[in-house]
Amino acid sequence: MEQSTQAATPTANPSVAERPESSNKPLPATERDFHTRPSRTQSPGFRIAILIALVVLLVVGFFVYRYFTSYESTDDAQVDGHINSVSARISGHVIKLNVQDNQAVQAGTVLVEIDPTDYQVAYERAKADFADAQAAATAAGVTVPITSVNTNSQISASEADVASARAGIQAAQQQFQAAKAQLQQAEANNVKAQNDLVRYKQLVDKQEISQQQYDQATAAAQAGAAGVEAARATADAADQQVTQAKGRLVQAEANWRYANTAPKQMQVSQAKAQSAVAQVERMKANLDQAELNLQYTKIVAPVSGVVSNRTVEVGQNVAPGQELMKVINLDDIWITANFKETQLRDMKPGQRVTIEVDANGNKYNGKVDSIAGASGARFSLLPPENATGNYVKVVQRVPVKIVLDPGSNRNQQLRPGLSVTPKVWIRE
Repeated sequence: MEQSTQAATPTANPSVAERPESSNKPLPATERDFHTRPSRTQSPGFRIAILIALVVLLVVGFFVYRYFTSYESTDDAQVDGHINSVSARISGHVIKLNVQDNQAVQAGTVLVEIDPTDYQVAYERAKADFADAQAAATAAGVTVPITSVNTNSQISASEADVASARAGIQAAQQQFQAAKAQLQQAEANNVKAQNDLVRYKQLVDKQEISQQQYDQATAAAQAGAAGVEAARATADAADQQVTQAKGRLVQAEANWRYANTAPKQMQVSQAKAQSAVAQVERMKANLDQAELNLQYTKIVAPVSGVVSNRTVEVGQNVAPGQELMKVINLDDIWITANFKETQLRDMKPGQRVTIEVDANGNKYNGKVDSIAGASGARFSLLPPENATGNYVKVVQRVPVKIVLDPGSNRNQQLRPGLSVTPKVWIRE
């Protein structure tokens, strides 16, 4: 059993058992070092390099993260600006066109001229009407003080006529009373004369008196009768004078009442003067309108900019409000960027913006001016109605207005509608 074990032993490690004596000598240095030195991954320098690389990667990653989270960007953005529509304010025939498409113009430049002949005639007619109204107003103004003097004179004269008529009535009544007294006296004298005639008739028949005395009595009786008739006529005339005096009083009182309406007539005269003044103002307004219409025959540029979308031609008849062309002011433009609602968390007005323009590749600087009050979908023709059963949440976009720094578009390279990519630096 031991022999078999011993016999098997040398075969178990033949390299050692069979190694010649010379193989027990030390190995060369390079081979010894190869078997004894540590691996490269276990060396301290390698570990330090790995550690430094990790630190560098962390630092670079941190700054990369800081950079990519320091701004919000979108490609759903474009240049915006004021597109001023130029339209006619009057109707007429176009006789001259002073601009062409894409021509730069200054504010106040005459763009289109309309035939001014009809409007010149209307202006001259309005000018004449205004002069006529001014003359009528002057005349009405002069009439007012004249009417006032006449009114006062009429009142004074009518009051004097009334007083005179009343005095005339009193005088006529006194004359009538005197005439009645004379009539009574004449009647009494006539009665006496008639009685004397009867007595003298009896005496003359008895021949107690002379015929001459009887004739005298007869003449006295006839004179008495005539005196009665004369006194009665005088009394009737005096009565008529009283009636006439009363009529004159009635007429004077009527004239006085009419004269008292003179203040109303004065108000009427003043109202006519005011109406004349109002007519002057109306004619002045017509004259101003005619002058404006004459000025409107020359259509001018409302702002400085570039003419675009011109549709008018010489010989065309235009109507009020008809659009003729557009003028785009390239000095007043901005950026409208439609950011996702999730990008607005840290965005606020005043933040710095870098804008890259696709058309020329240039970069411009600006700042956030304002954020719209509603999402862009709310301004669409058919706004979404979320109160439905098939609602699907969609990230909305909100328009953000970005203004350029002064002088950024000094070469007027930007045009409304150009695509841009803005970067809003939410953290500096």
